[in-house]
Amino acid sequence: MTSALFVVSEEGYWAEECIEPLTTLESEGVDVTVATPSGSPPVVDERSLDPEAAGGEERVAELREVDEEHPELNDPEPISTVAAADYDAVVFPGGHGTVWDVNQDRHARQLLLDAVAGEAGVALVVCHAVGILAFTNEADGTPLVEDRAITGFPNEWEADIVDEYDVMPDGRKLPYWVEDEVVLAGAEFDAELDADTSVTVDGDLITARGPGSSAAAAATLLDEL
Repeated sequence: MTSALFVVSEEGYWAEECIEPLTTLESEGVDVTVATPSGSPPVVDERSLDPEAAGGEERVAELREVDEEHPELNDPEPISTVAAADYDAVVFPGGHGTVWDVNQDRHARQLLLDAVAGEAGVALVVCHAVGILAFTNEADGTPLVEDRAITGFPNEWEADIVDEYDVMPDGRKLPYWVEDEVVLAGAEFDAELDADTSVTVDGDLITARGPGSSAAAAATLLDEL
């Protein structure tokens, strides 16, 4: 059976970016495992369950039901105990929370490296989780993202969220902006701001811009699998 590992934030994952790919893959018979940095259940960013952000009250109800009742989301594995080699794909959903935990976790970075190494695996990285690419290096020190074509959460959107001091609406200070960091690491970054969706495939690495690209990202991952 085809299998996928979802590496999800405990600090705030964006509902659509996790649940849309997760349920899409499961509907096609993919066996899904969820892992978090400590093994505690991931925490959904409540902003992603606002009806205006999620696409209406009905969609919010669907997303919240999965968040609250999905067996894997509510009983995840610690990421230090799982290996990319055991899965056909590793998925990194986005959400601002990833900048504080997943993107800074050495085990998460190793999962990403292993997922895109060789011929067998593939990785999907969405939205703010794309920041992990800026901090993940090959064994010789080369940034994983160097000279790779990617998309992700753009500076133009971030500027509409944080204040002049990079403080978010919930009071947390955002430590970095995704686009800035991946560009500094050598990525060929294009968020395709004139397009409704943005999904980029570069070898075994798939990246997606944000919530509105979640369905397209899921379909792309299924094609690659």
